[in-house]
Amino acid sequence: MSSPPSLGLRRKGIKTLPTLPLSAFGPPGSGASGASPLPPSPSAIHPDQVIDAHVVSLTGDLSQWKKEAGETLETRIGGVVLSLQGTDPTEIEKVVTGLEPSAAPPILSVLVPFSLDAAPPSEVPPHLSASAKIPTFLSTTFVKNGPESASALSWALQNSKTVDIDIRSDLATNDPLWEGFEEMLTAATKPEEGKTLGSIILSNILPPPHDLTLPIVRLMKHPTYETYQSHTAALSLFPNCYVKFLPPAWDAPTPSTPAAGASFESSQSTLSVQNELEQKIEWKRRIKMYLGPVVEAFGYERIIFGSSHSSASTAQSSAGDWYEIARESFAELGIDQEAVNNVFFNNARKVYGSA
Repeated sequence: MSSPPSLGLRRKGIKTLPTLPLSAFGPPGSGASGASPLPPSPSAIHPDQVIDAHVVSLTGDLSQWKKEAGETLETRIGGVVLSLQGTDPTEIEKVVTGLEPSAAPPILSVLVPFSLDAAPPSEVPPHLSASAKIPTFLSTTFVKNGPESASALSWALQNSKTVDIDIRSDLATNDPLWEGFEEMLTAATKPEEGKTLGSIILSNILPPPHDLTLPIVRLMKHPTYETYQSHTAALSLFPNCYVKFLPPAWDAPTPSTPAAGASFESSQSTLSVQNELEQKIEWKRRIKMYLGPVVEAFGYERIIFGSSHSSASTAQSSAGDWYEIARESFAELGIDQEAVNNVFFNNARKVYGSA
């Protein structure tokens, strides 16, 4: 990992970011006039393959994911990254050794939790061995910057090709928390001779926690949204830092997508479906508000799709429903096929594939 920028430079903001057109944040086809061609229909843009880079299962069982995926996602799946988030620490070794890379869908790698609150272990856990059947990497949650946090993260980055960090709070509404997080990253990634660091993957910031009752016209000028943009730009200056695109912690279930050609037997069913579609449109509008700054800061090479929500959320979300919303939100930004393939497949293969 190359040298991170100084804390002062990041806070001042050392680069001017391009801006996406306002039409990118509205429904498809709402752009200005005939001067510019309309982007392809979101329904027509799919990644060639998908790696679901965040599938949480306490036991490694993927049967629930298969139920949720639906035909559209399951027929494109090229692999999953299994997260053992919440698994009893005494059971982790047993779960890891019992996994098979030939599972369906294929398990690309496994994320095993460690704590930022404890001093680094004296020995590297056996599941991080290069001889493991399935590549195993480290993941953690960030609640605050404690006395051991920077050293624990530094240890993890030296012993794991990839380290996932799930941020449990909204950094945009808590200045001390943001400052502590930034200071931890800076200290843990400080360059040292002979020290090779892994990649950092951040969760619960795309999209971040958000109040769905806040009208979107107010969100655009809200102080927390402006703070989000500046934080995103600062984080992007850590060169090996990626962002996971996961179901948000919005205290609401992910809206579903009715199957193509579905028929409804009652007016009540029709109203229910219409309500779901309206919620989905509203979700996509808000998601694109957060996608914009992340795309401009990180590009399409450092955003990674996953279907399980952050540990900060307890809302219901199914893999297939989130895939449709995530895919359509990107497509409505007018991006090309290569960018879609990067976000939904190539970036995860690069970061979570075999070393």
